[in-house]
Amino acid sequence: LLKGKKTDKEKFAGAAATYTIEAMMHDGKALQSGTSHNFGDGFAKAFGIQYTDSNNELQYVHQTSWGMSTRIIGAIIMVHGDDSGLVLPPRIAPTQVMVVPIAQKKEGVLEKANELTERLKKAGYSVKIDDSEKSPGWKFSEQEMLGIPTRIEIGPKDIEQNQVVVVRRDTREKIVVSLDEIETKLGEILETIQKDMYDRAKAFLDSHIDFAETMDEMNEKFNTKRGFIKAKWCGSAECEDEIKAATGGATTRCICKEDQVKDGDTCIFCGKQAKHVVYFGKAY
Repeated sequence: LLKGKKTDKEKFAGAAATYTIEAMMHDGKALQSGTSHNFGDGFAKAFGIQYTDSNNELQYVHQTSWGMSTRIIGAIIMVHGDDSGLVLPPRIAPTQVMVVPIAQKKEGVLEKANELTERLKKAGYSVKIDDSEKSPGWKFSEQEMLGIPTRIEIGPKDIEQNQVVVVRRDTREKIVVSLDEIETKLGEILETIQKDMYDRAKAFLDSHIDFAETMDEMNEKFNTKRGFIKAKWCGSAECEDEIKAATGGATTRCICKEDQVKDGDTCIFCGKQAKHVVYFGKAY
């Protein structure tokens, strides 16, 4: 995710300032995932919204508007999902664990699987058991499609050896865990999945941000690579429009706080003194 201030052209109409979170999807496009608007007192003046201050004088209120919409669900799907379906981070997954009994009709298997499910629930995990008549392979595919972070396979041989097999959804790695340690080890696995998923997404973002000094360079990079491009910009809305037209749809996503311009830095389009370094990207 990138975070920063929107340009005047891209801010909410009538707002004093708009701040944004921009997520990069796997195809390199931006998805505006959350915004915060500082309305100042403009809307209050338009609608006559006032309050009495400590001096008993009427003042116009200052307003804000902020939030994240349901599009963030789409971002999670597009950033982490794969060809088998959803891949959900453990901290937001409605179900963190799916217990799948193997050869469940054999004596004691279903009882042990249910016992394990209750143990994990008491330990604070969000867990379900798939004790349907479907085949194990079907259950595995269904769990993967739903994006459940882990599944626990438990069958006669596992019970005999006092163990289970924990399978990570993100990497499909199989981890043998003792039943005596499952409450602790499962938490460690889920935290590892959470961190690994974040690190992979962050590495993808960082490796798909480039810098361009000229319009030819910007166009060449947009045509051959996925992602965002940082460039120096004069602050003119006219230049924003021209860059969008020249690149086939790239817009300013937000102003870059990390990189500051200095005297002599020029706008990528018009060549005048630059005011900001901004992220450009094609967006949904």
